[in-house]
Amino acid sequence: MAVNAAPSREAPPGRLAGRWVPWLVIGLWVALAAGMVPLSGKLSSVTTDRAVDTLPAGAESTKVAVLEDSLPSGEDNTFVFVYHRAGGMTDADRATVERHYDTLAKRYPPKAAAGEDGDGPPTRLSTDGKAMMFTLDVSTAYGGPEAIVGPLRDAAKDRPGGLELEVTGPAAVDGDMDAVFDGIDLQVFLTTVVVVTVLLILTYRSPVLWFIPLVVVGAAALTAMATVYLLVKGFGIVVNDQNSALLTILVFGVGTDYALLLIARYRETLHHHENVRVAMVHALRGAAPAIVASAATVVAGLLCLLVADLNSTSGLGPIGAAGILCALVAMLTLFPAVLVVLGRRIFWPAIPRFSTAVEEKPGLWGRLGTTISRRPWVATLGSFGVLGVLAIGLAGNTGALREQDQFLSAPESVTGFTVLRQHFPELGGQPMTVFTRPAYQERVLDVVKGTPGVAVAVPGQTSGGWADISVFPTDAPDTVAEYDTIKRVRTAVHAVSGAEAIVGGPSAENLDTEVTTSRDEKLVIPLVLAVVLIVLGLLLRAIVAPLVLMATVIVSFAAAFGGSVFIFDTILGFKGIDYSVPLLAFLFLVALGVDYNIFLASRAREETVRLGTGQGMLKALSATGGVITSAGLVLAATFAVLTTLPLVMLIEVGFLVAFGVLLDALLVRSVLVPALTLLIGRRIWWPSRLYRPTAEPPNGPQPLADDEELALQR
Repeated sequence: MAVNAAPSREAPPGRLAGRWVPWLVIGLWVALAAGMVPLSGKLSSVTTDRAVDTLPAGAESTKVAVLEDSLPSGEDNTFVFVYHRAGGMTDADRATVERHYDTLAKRYPPKAAAGEDGDGPPTRLSTDGKAMMFTLDVSTAYGGPEAIVGPLRDAAKDRPGGLELEVTGPAAVDGDMDAVFDGIDLQVFLTTVVVVTVLLILTYRSPVLWFIPLVVVGAAALTAMATVYLLVKGFGIVVNDQNSALLTILVFGVGTDYALLLIARYRETLHHHENVRVAMVHALRGAAPAIVASAATVVAGLLCLLVADLNSTSGLGPIGAAGILCALVAMLTLFPAVLVVLGRRIFWPAIPRFSTAVEEKPGLWGRLGTTISRRPWVATLGSFGVLGVLAIGLAGNTGALREQDQFLSAPESVTGFTVLRQHFPELGGQPMTVFTRPAYQERVLDVVKGTPGVAVAVPGQTSGGWADISVFPTDAPDTVAEYDTIKRVRTAVHAVSGAEAIVGGPSAENLDTEVTTSRDEKLVIPLVLAVVLIVLGLLLRAIVAPLVLMATVIVSFAAAFGGSVFIFDTILGFKGIDYSVPLLAFLFLVALGVDYNIFLASRAREETVRLGTGQGMLKALSATGGVITSAGLVLAATFAVLTTLPLVMLIEVGFLVAFGVLLDALLVRSVLVPALTLLIGRRIWWPSRLYRPTAEPPNGPQPLADDEELALQR
């Protein structure tokens, strides 16, 4: 079908004073990059994964960590050396263990040999005679766990053949975890660049066009990293390695989405306007409101995290918001400027030509819309059926993931805990640290020893007005049984009047993190829903449409979560869901999932003005189907980059969000929302003027006034 389009009046090239505007924008960005790029490389220097930084200040384990840091001896890193031989320890094996301990104790003088009753030998033989162990407390003055664990393992390599050794303990786990995150920012950045490059090439099938969004998004990412660095230095925001990786994913994902939407509109307007600057202004007028609304929705959702108690969660709010805003500004300023400067030839070989008659083809999405309009009830019930089946997966294993199960491939520190429990079941848990006033140390020690679930309690040093006690639970680390023991110990020592006793340690930190995250979920999730609903209401100037869109996104989230749990549990064999995954996935899927509904609904509202609700939705689906699907594929692929990392938590977040985005883009936005709109009819716009049955749509969209057109050309 040919559609006539009145050509715009074009001024001679010499009179186009506006031709310097794109160059000015590019120049400003070059100047900005000169100042921000050097700062972006400093972001890794301010990231931290210490519990004392990520946990809220009021958590009991945080108080213990702060107290350990403040004492003259400083906080210690606890390593556990477990030697074992299947046929039983020989005399040579025992001599080797003693020699290793003596050597390491001289190199790293310990405060005390934890795990014994105080006066016995530092090494310990298992009751089955097949293993020996000792613990070593290494002061942080020698470096962090990641710097110490390697030399410790190297120092114990000299041993008889057949004698196996695992260096484990809380510090070894932290060291192995740090090794996973070592270089993760660069890995995520490079992998994301490759993925986005491939998808852009496949999308545009142009030898040049794919490169422009990639460069601009890269500039936005570097600017975002520099901005976050300044926020950390200026406001003390907590940035951990996980949030740093998510920042890169967010900027590349949403930035590329915005580029796809703008290019689609720009290609349309180039058919109607010979002057590329005039065409770009029309494209921005059409696409920018939806892009800005999308960014506002995500930013508003992210800033809701500021109310969270967990510092790593609350820190993600301004970090992610800064990334989204940098992507938004870059894609609405630098990206259009570069496209205008390069002109139509950037689309080669499929260059859009200026014409007064543009052929409109129904295409795949137009045919899909026609099919849905014939049987909207079938489309609606079928969509809900698919989502409902996926949501059944929520009945699977949604228990909390233990720290030792975080690794895709178990490192030595994790396998060491297994060996330790086999031969020393009474020392199989991670040690707790109890601080008490010195005068009450003996009394608190007796109370702790009498607490169910405690295997060994050893008094430590007295310093700075405090005395410490090392406590080993009988249960495996990060299990419900161990957490119950920690709660019982806390209750018991708190009952000692005047002792001011507090309980911390690695497992206590994990317990406090899980409790805090659960509390944050109950606060953040309703707030995110309310804020996103308000943004949708302001954008669509209606009540029913935002409620319908939010309902579809929530159902989509439940389906994505259920389907992902099924994959994690039955196919990948993960042993639970990391405590941070539900909140992060909900935030991203609600905020980002609403994006595609915003792009569709805003275009539908625009088309409804001249075509009516039903035809307006079908026209919007036909016009936006391809670009939104491409945007969904890009965003899903960027989050899927996280699944290439060797950490279960990041794999879970990446897969869940990628799956949810695809589900939302391909089913919810493409089928369910159009079907519901057709069933509800004009009532979906209530109470706006589009709902009124007497309102007649004007004769087509209003063009720019002549003076506006001439001003743009000048």
